[in-house]
Amino acid sequence: MQASDLFVKCLEAEGIEYIFGVPGEENADFMMSLENSDIQFVLVRHEQGASFMAEIYGRLTGNPAGCLGTLGPGATNLITGVADSNMDRAPMLVLTGQAATSRQHKESHQVMDVVGMFRPVTKWAETIRHPDTIPEIIRKAVRVARSEKPGAVHIELAEDLAKLETDAVPITPQRFRRPVPDDKIVNAAYDLLKNAKRPVILAGNGCIRRRASKQLRMLCEKTGIGVISTFMAKGAVDMDADYCLYTVGLGSKDRTNMIIDEADLVITLGFDMVEYHPSLWNPGRDKVIVHADFLPAEIDEHYHPQIEAVGDLAHFLWMINERVDADGVADYDFEHQRGVRAEMSEDLAEHAQDETEGSIRPQKALWDARVVLGPEDILLSDVGAHKMWIARHYHCHEPNTCLIPNGFCSMGFALPGAIAAAIVHPDRKILGIAGDGGFLMNVQEMETAKRLECNMVMLVWEDGNYGLIAWKQENEFGRHTDLAFGNPDWLQLAEAFGWGGHRCENSVDLQDTLRAAFAESGPSLVVIPIDYRENSLLTKKLGEITATI
Repeated sequence: MQASDLFVKCLEAEGIEYIFGVPGEENADFMMSLENSDIQFVLVRHEQGASFMAEIYGRLTGNPAGCLGTLGPGATNLITGVADSNMDRAPMLVLTGQAATSRQHKESHQVMDVVGMFRPVTKWAETIRHPDTIPEIIRKAVRVARSEKPGAVHIELAEDLAKLETDAVPITPQRFRRPVPDDKIVNAAYDLLKNAKRPVILAGNGCIRRRASKQLRMLCEKTGIGVISTFMAKGAVDMDADYCLYTVGLGSKDRTNMIIDEADLVITLGFDMVEYHPSLWNPGRDKVIVHADFLPAEIDEHYHPQIEAVGDLAHFLWMINERVDADGVADYDFEHQRGVRAEMSEDLAEHAQDETEGSIRPQKALWDARVVLGPEDILLSDVGAHKMWIARHYHCHEPNTCLIPNGFCSMGFALPGAIAAAIVHPDRKILGIAGDGGFLMNVQEMETAKRLECNMVMLVWEDGNYGLIAWKQENEFGRHTDLAFGNPDWLQLAEAFGWGGHRCENSVDLQDTLRAAFAESGPSLVVIPIDYRENSLLTKKLGEITATI
């Protein structure tokens, strides 16, 4: 068969369901081959949107989707979402075309070293040099993308190679079971746990895997040990559970940090340092740490675990649970953990009954979002000041129901991400939250959402500034540079793209406005003027917390 046909057949054998992208001349043969496939190609309006969509598909399903671009600018447009996917541990296949091999050796139109460009932001990047190697390359690419910790993989196919004939056939995928931690290591970890008085669990990105979340909840039910989640581990334990201690990760010290300060044992589960650097929670380098994860700990002077249980995280938790069932645990002192949970719960509810006009506090917006969304519904956060509020004030019942980019942290994530979430879970409410800065970075994907009739709502917090930068500059310098910009007429923008459109300026109307938006067929836009005077008030509160405990 033709090489491009074989490429598609190999993707089918791997169970690839979706490819998001913008095709070009150099992958024309691939696109023709894809027409005869069950793989769905989703045409988008910018390659960056394609890579964010593929990332969210990977985060929600655990399986890679493809994002496709042509050579040169098509490939460079993909790279931000690819880097975001790789640092946030989402499996992804990055597929790019390339010029014919007859002109790659010289200065030529749009030719650049795409594979070299993608190597720093993927787990593996390779070009196809011979059509007979396609089955091996795709089999390896999918295995590498799916293997812990998951990430992005890049494959390049030149236009002349795509046309060649080949007798090769797809390789049947073989799955393998992940290795598990050694019994002696788990015994040592259990001994520390059994002899501790104030242990705490720091749950990271690895805990959003459903098996890991299930075993973690079982451990907490047996022992009462509290769980502090990173931004990306929200929902690993139910927000309503007494042992849920909410999140950690703000640059300022928060209430939950005080629990880590007092803990005599910190068990990190699936923790990535890109989420929250250990120097912020272990500044004295004196914490007793058990590191349990799919990979060994990253080397860092503030993160030097006494024990590393390397292997399948869910299995490690199961092994600990077996030991707890057989031999019990100590009589722990969780009085401080209970106090901090109560104080945080008061913080979250402080503005639940706000009655403000002309602007809405972040706390109220997120309280209402949580009321409107069900336990399985999904919220996606863009990057900006709103992300800090979502991280602190929006909590979850189930894993993978709050998607925050927290490794590479790219703006422009929420709108294309919400499209992918609506594709994966058409039966759930999908709410994307973005600032007015981040929303316009991929605003062209409003057309994609309408064309696909995605049932989703985008909630834009309008302040006419790059609010997070202003917040940080004010904290450091007492003022900020000129960060203001203008905005479109939001309701006209929604109408132009065929979206539903709503503007809500009074806090008492927000829940009803969100419900009305979700009741509409297709995508809907809700815009609220946000009261970011709360940013400096939160900074002051966190400073007082740090000083008084």
